[in-house]
Amino acid sequence: MPVSTSILWLLLFVVVVLALMLAVFTHTNFTTRRIALIGLMAALSFVAYEFFRIPNVFGSGSSFHLGNTFTVLAALLLDGVSGGLAGAFGLALADIVAGDPGYAVTTFVLKFLIGIVCGAVANRVVHLHAMEQRHTGRGKYLAAVTVSAFSGLFVNVFADPFLGYFRNRYLFGQTVELASAMAGIASGVTLVNSLLSTVCAVALYLVLQPALKRAHLLPGTRAAN
Repeated sequence: MPVSTSILWLLLFVVVVLALMLAVFTHTNFTTRRIALIGLMAALSFVAYEFFRIPNVFGSGSSFHLGNTFTVLAALLLDGVSGGLAGAFGLALADIVAGDPGYAVTTFVLKFLIGIVCGAVANRVVHLHAMEQRHTGRGKYLAAVTVSAFSGLFVNVFADPFLGYFRNRYLFGQTVELASAMAGIASGVTLVNSLLSTVCAVALYLVLQPALKRAHLLPGTRAAN
């Protein structure tokens, strides 16, 4: 039996609050400029999803789209929490506009997860910004950017169908067979989205990061506030 719309809205509210609490606990410094960049990336995520997608692939509810590009880009330019919030708000809003609060719940969780993983890999594993400051060789730097970008999207390849199964099964009331079939389709669609978004995010990062750094618009640059 499907869960009522009121419960779906309540669940969405809960996951938003939990994400914001996590952002506070990680001591993310939400300056005016950072908030503006998060809002810009959220808006770009929304636009990329709404206008650059093939909807409802094989009737599964999943879509080919480029919305995740800006989740990753924000995580690489700013940090994982900022990227996660940008993608979560932008793409959950797209689901809300479409009248799908149930999808918005899992979308918010998944996009926040993408940002967190990308940011963690970029800053704590490959140390992307330190490599850039040391003027590491072009090939190694490109590999580091690519690994960082794909990391969160790779996790999403598995997390999306997993959460989607439970959403379809317990929130939407689908049968086990139908929910399993939809999860299988979602895994393939998500893989394609992840590969496309990785290419786009890497290309945009390589172009925008130097320009934004010169303009002192990124955290850690002299005029950023």
